[in-house]
Amino acid sequence: MNNSINRRTWFKSSLALTGGLAISASWVNQLLASPVSTAEGEFIPSANGHIVRLGSNENPYGPSALARKALQQGMGEFNRYAFEPVSEFKKVLAEKEGVSPEHILVVNGSSETLCLAGMAIGLEGGAVLSAYPTFRSLMDYAEKLHARWDKVDLDEYHKHDLNALASAVKPDTRLMFLCNPNNPTGTVIEGKKYLDFCEEMSRKTVVFSDEAYLEFLEPSEQRSAVALVQKGHNVIVSRTFSKVYGLAGLRLGYAIGQPELIKKLAQYQMGPVINQAGLTAAKVSLTDKEFTKLTRTKNNEALNFFQHYLDQKGWFHGQSRTNCVLFPAPKDGKTILAETLKRGFQIRVWDYQGKEWCRVSIGTLEEMKAFVKAFDEVVA
Repeated sequence: MNNSINRRTWFKSSLALTGGLAISASWVNQLLASPVSTAEGEFIPSANGHIVRLGSNENPYGPSALARKALQQGMGEFNRYAFEPVSEFKKVLAEKEGVSPEHILVVNGSSETLCLAGMAIGLEGGAVLSAYPTFRSLMDYAEKLHARWDKVDLDEYHKHDLNALASAVKPDTRLMFLCNPNNPTGTVIEGKKYLDFCEEMSRKTVVFSDEAYLEFLEPSEQRSAVALVQKGHNVIVSRTFSKVYGLAGLRLGYAIGQPELIKKLAQYQMGPVINQAGLTAAKVSLTDKEFTKLTRTKNNEALNFFQHYLDQKGWFHGQSRTNCVLFPAPKDGKTILAETLKRGFQIRVWDYQGKEWCRVSIGTLEEMKAFVKAFDEVVA
């Protein structure tokens, strides 16, 4: 990413956007809500009472008891900006990841890293390449700022088609986005195969490895592209505290990359943006191995139950390893959204290959048992 635009130019661009001079206010809503189907774009939700949220891939068990305790004890510092705590936390993260603090960027949720990278591509010029469907925030930001988004369909098992992705790299491809494990399918490119591919592609372009769901895999199975950053490769890794750690509402994440790449992302960051509460909870959550194990165990139990339900129905799905599953919509998407919400459940509907697909997040086992009963009524 060449530094062809300075902060002042970016600030003027921001003013133009927020002032609605070039793009209407609906642009902001589109990025925040991220409708991924015609059905979602046309659906107007209306429901009363408690809603079981199976649409945002949230952790129903968090924050952990240790994080809650730390938040209570840290209340006395929440009136202060987090200048020093951010610097200290970068050191903690750098030690954890085996890099220097200069390799770390602390962000307001991993979505900010995606936003910053997308803006850099769009504002500085270039194209972004990704599998599809995948978590699209980075590409949405890039497209809205006039970059090109090149998409490569997943393979027949709903995994990244690595050969097709490699063939799709063009001279103006500025970044390849890989989400592993992938959202919305929950599928994984296993181990060394993934790292070898990232290393090969990093010789052609910047590789962005979104690892928001990595901790849902067993520790022995977790293969992070941080290993490539340590070796000096052209790779950015994105991590979050929103998923396994259960801190989605506190918005904290971080990026790991070569110092020059981190600097180029940081120049678009409008600060101070990091909150004390998020830092306080995240720092102790990193050490809470019991809670992450609990989340994995409970999630796998509910995930296995739901995938077994899909198998019994004969509905195709990729082999998810995380907290979401994608499967073909058995009825039109708008009806599914309306009728599931009427019964107290919120899910997502995606468009892919001319079809509608349901993405259901994994809640507690009790929530998933209640959902399948409701879903049977919806699709009957």
